[in-house]
Amino acid sequence: MNAAAQNPLNAPVFEFPNPPDKFGQDGGKFYHCYDTLAQEIDDDLAGGLKEQLDGMLIFAGLFAGVNTAFLALTIPLLSADPAEDTNALLTRNNAILMQLVMGRNDTVPADSPLPSTAFSPAHDIFIINALFALSLAFAIISSFLAVLGRQWLVYYRKRGGGGPDRQRWEQLKRFLGAERWRLEAILDDVLPSLLQIGLVIFCISLILYLRHLSPTISLIVGIPLFVGLAFFIGSALCAVWDRFCPFQSPLSHLLVKAFHSLYWAQPVMKPVISVWVFFRSGVSFRDWDWDDAWDYASDDARTDFIHATLDRLKRKEENVESLEAIALQRAIRISDDPATLIHATANILSIRSPDAMTKLWDDDAFQERFLQLVENPSNGALQLRGYNGDPKDLAESSRRLYYTAAAHIALSLGPDWMLLGSSVLVIVCVDCSPVSRTHGIGGVRRARAD
Repeated sequence: MNAAAQNPLNAPVFEFPNPPDKFGQDGGKFYHCYDTLAQEIDDDLAGGLKEQLDGMLIFAGLFAGVNTAFLALTIPLLSADPAEDTNALLTRNNAILMQLVMGRNDTVPADSPLPSTAFSPAHDIFIINALFALSLAFAIISSFLAVLGRQWLVYYRKRGGGGPDRQRWEQLKRFLGAERWRLEAILDDVLPSLLQIGLVIFCISLILYLRHLSPTISLIVGIPLFVGLAFFIGSALCAVWDRFCPFQSPLSHLLVKAFHSLYWAQPVMKPVISVWVFFRSGVSFRDWDWDDAWDYASDDARTDFIHATLDRLKRKEENVESLEAIALQRAIRISDDPATLIHATANILSIRSPDAMTKLWDDDAFQERFLQLVENPSNGALQLRGYNGDPKDLAESSRRLYYTAAAHIALSLGPDWMLLGSSVLVIVCVDCSPVSRTHGIGGVRRARAD
């Protein structure tokens, strides 16, 4: 998080503290660490929410403008066209003038109803306008709440006077208040969901309006809109299946909470839970009372069944050993820093699991880069900054480290690599001459080829 944590090689010397007689009386060290941590948490919370609210305001403004343009086209369809009344009056006047010119005495009804008196808007036009207006209302509400949320964040980050101690506790109270009143959930889930609901309603009303004009055009436009909606729902389901899926949205958060609150589905799952409880109970089939199975199932048993079902439906996450292997892969494949490469190679020796080692080695880019480092172990080490010792000792230590890591990888991968591991160990422990090093690397490349 902070600079010392990001670069532990340049961290200041740590002095182990003695327990203070009174809270905080340790020379201000705890308060310094806590203030730094609290500042980072507040910056992350307020900064992320502020960026999201800014994006919402821009999108809501554009969305409201487009929605208003369609309302300007559809609202006049709710009332009679004044031109029709004008045309009716002109037709009546023309008939009277023609009678006068022709000298006829026919009576022209002067009180015939105008078209506007018998006008009634079509039912689909009423629905279209209602949906467009509702969509615009969602956009306006979202914009208003986004502006209000910006004000909430300004108040949250506002600092008062009274010294550092008062500011510290006041900010902590504001943080607790934000958690208590779900500030992040409201700004991160509720507001975007309102805008998304308005967008879905707008798409529905757009399809209905185009269908009123031309069914063919509505079909052409509706297909990509439905595909986009299906992609949105599918991405939310992916986020439910994989907790670390990047396709997070308010819908995915709602679905996750719904899946974790499956008590509403207990009546539907009652037979399944009863069978599951039967197999866990150890009671014989003859002695089992299926009528009382649901009552026999305790709340803990029902909860265990729900959690077991959720675990099977969700993607299995990587364990710590797999994450360690992936971290070493990334460090060795990407980094050009000699210190990072040396520390990553040293941590290869701490991997004990064959599965983790297989995952580490089962990457062509990692194999290629690691073998390059083993071929020239001293080149990068000589570029290491901050080393005050003999460069020859550094090059020799680096060479032994890379060969030891190669031997550890070979011995951990199984019998097919045992000969390679033994040869590399001999190179490390007995002879570090260039000829032996070339022989060792050739063994690695031959093993890779096999």
